[in-house]
Amino acid sequence: MNRRPLIAGNWKMHLTVAEAVRLAQAAAAASSACPDRDVMVAPAFTALAKVCEAVGDTPLQVAAQNVAWDKEGAYTGEISALMLADLGVRLAIVGHSERRQIFGENDAMINRRLLGALIGGLQPVFCVGETLEEREANRTFSVLEQQMRQGLQGVAKEEMRRLVLAYEPVWAIGTGKTATKEQAQEVHAFLRQFLAGAYEKNIADAVRILYGGSVKPENIDSLMAQPDIDGALVGGAALNAESFDRIIRFQ
Repeated sequence: MNRRPLIAGNWKMHLTVAEAVRLAQAAAAASSACPDRDVMVAPAFTALAKVCEAVGDTPLQVAAQNVAWDKEGAYTGEISALMLADLGVRLAIVGHSERRQIFGENDAMINRRLLGALIGGLQPVFCVGETLEEREANRTFSVLEQQMRQGLQGVAKEEMRRLVLAYEPVWAIGTGKTATKEQAQEVHAFLRQFLAGAYEKNIADAVRILYGGSVKPENIDSLMAQPDIDGALVGGAALNAESFDRIIRFQ
């Protein structure tokens, strides 16, 4: 199965609007130069409108860092898929480990957000991953299975083709520790096997699975050489135009 690679930059709580526009324009130029792969950036909510405007005529895809489950309502501080799509946003990250670990979002909440993204016409980038404690207790696969089973509740077969999955070992995010290419491949293969069992093999073969966790120019080529790694969800290295450009141009 030939899956189209996706390189995604998650900018988290960084950058002013002007800085975000400049970085997005650099990413858009790299994306235009690499037509055989997709590139996505996820600015802070404050920069989404201007970034969408600045890169609207380019192949660069713009994502939100989270999304609400309802199209409107009394949800102070939340932003709906309807509002995001209105700006030109096409994807939304759901279940990022920082939402789980810092903000206490559980599998049920993440499932609601994921369904909200799909109903609102956005492509969810659904994140799963284990902590260091869970990995050391040999619970990686049981933790991931639970996150997948509960997070994907109510997602129909035809909707799965729109979804992007991201594996981000919590112990490797922002720590400088990266899963080895073998560790990452082992988990990606497990996730694909889970999808084949929960849905069917052709869906499992079609879903793109990204690796996220201290991805940098030095390790992107070896990660992307793995058969089940279809892209990267990049944090810190996506905030620098030069390093993100090199990641986009992986070989």
